[in-house]
Amino acid sequence: MAAISAPRALAVFWIVAGTLGWVVSFLLYLEYIGQLTEADPIVSCSFGVVVTCGPNLLSPAGNLLGFTNAIVGMTMFVGPIYAGVSALASPGGLRAWYWRVYGLFVLAGFVLVHVFAWRSVFEFGTLCPWCMVVWLVTIPVFWFTLGWQLRDGVWGTAAGVRRVGHVVFGWATLLTVLDYLVIALAAQLRLDVIGSL
Repeated sequence: MAAISAPRALAVFWIVAGTLGWVVSFLLYLEYIGQLTEADPIVSCSFGVVVTCGPNLLSPAGNLLGFTNAIVGMTMFVGPIYAGVSALASPGGLRAWYWRVYGLFVLAGFVLVHVFAWRSVFEFGTLCPWCMVVWLVTIPVFWFTLGWQLRDGVWGTAAGVRRVGHVVFGWATLLTVLDYLVIALAAQLRLDVIGSL
């Protein structure tokens, strides 16, 4: 199968989003260490009873693999950076299998973000500000990547798949905003975030 090229703008977006996600994951890691050692964090993420990191970071869900999820974030956000650099360094494109693995990787991050958002709102009753930045970064990466991959034949060249890709890619910004709104509405209805600030 022929190589497939990612749009330059999308590749740059991956690099920027991955870098932002990595930095925020690192800040979450520092906050986690501060929580464990009771030291003053370098950058606090506690803004009130509802908007705070503590309950999320120290919960079992905040340590899914036996260590803080921030380490998972610092590892996983290298993926979009690597994909973006690979796309820019390979103007002739890369094989479909490479992009499929990346697509599955992004899908996993998207699912995890929504699981964490659900648990944060409905189980912990708090919103972690740094976690929310991770959500803000991951959601558009998913929608734009999905749209591009379907549109440009990464998952097959059937006309129907490519048409869906054109729609998803064209509306990725709106899909991202709607995704944000669903999470924000759930948080407001459940936690009265605005009233708690």
